Amino acid sequence: MITNLPNLSETVRLALFEDIGTGDITTQSTVDPAINARGYLIAKAEGVIAGLPVVEEVFAQIDPELHLRCFVKEGSRVAPQTRLCEISGRAQGILIGERVALNFLQRLSGIATKTARMVSLVEGTRARIVDTRKTTPGLRALEKYAVRQGGGSSHRFGLYDAVMIKDNHIVASGGITQAVRRAVAQASHTVTITVECDTLEQVEEAVGAGADILLLDNMSLEDLREAIEIINGHAITEASGGVNEETVRAIAETGVDIISVGGLTHSAISLDISLDLTL
Repeated sequence: MITNLPNLSETVRLALFEDIGTGDITTQSTVDPAINARGYLIAKAEGVIAGLPVVEEVFAQIDPELHLRCFVKEGSRVAPQTRLCEISGRAQGILIGERVALNFLQRLSGIATKTARMVSLVEGTRARIVDTRKTTPGLRALEKYAVRQGGGSSHRFGLYDAVMIKDNHIVASGGITQAVRRAVAQASHTVTITVECDTLEQVEEAVGAGADILLLDNMSLEDLREAIEIINGHAITEASGGVNEETVRAIAETGVDIISVGGLTHSAISLDISLDLTL
């Protein structure tokens, strides 16, 4: 089941070391190492499941002889009390990996569930829901993966894969036009140039400077509609700031191409999932 996730093995290794340290003294002192068991991962709430490949990696690193059998597919929506997986083998390994596996699965499924809700709210519009760099340090690849499992799309992964000229860059560069000109002169032709705009005047300047994407930050619905008219198809439009489940539909209906939502990752509530053990 392992999905091609960057640094998955190392991410799991660090998480296990953080939790286990020199050993699980409770499990090792109370559970006979010869005892076998079955553990069932059970969703306690409705949601979209993301992170099953990570669960597999967790238990594989603890005990390669543990066997994981999944009853649902990655990215599927489940009802409360749905059995997601069965882990069978030595009870010690199941107990040692339980918390780390659950932490990953609950967190990533929470992100996928929140993303799916946002995607459903803009259905029928042209807008795509995308994530941001507001992720947990060290877990960006996994959290952005969870967004995709929920039906969302990824923004730039890091500082290295797109030019995004924000307010402080504009100040440091002496203006939007100067910043865009420098970016065009130095960046590869394969790299897009985004300019964050807070006002309609900045929109006009960014269009004139030749920006590829205009990030319309914290604009009112009226200003968003006017900005789209000014841009008139000369750049991709992206709305950002103040986006939540109450506002996202109205923002989408202005006609923007993209809505970036930091809350997909920084404010997602973990999905309630438990592990029940049986001998």
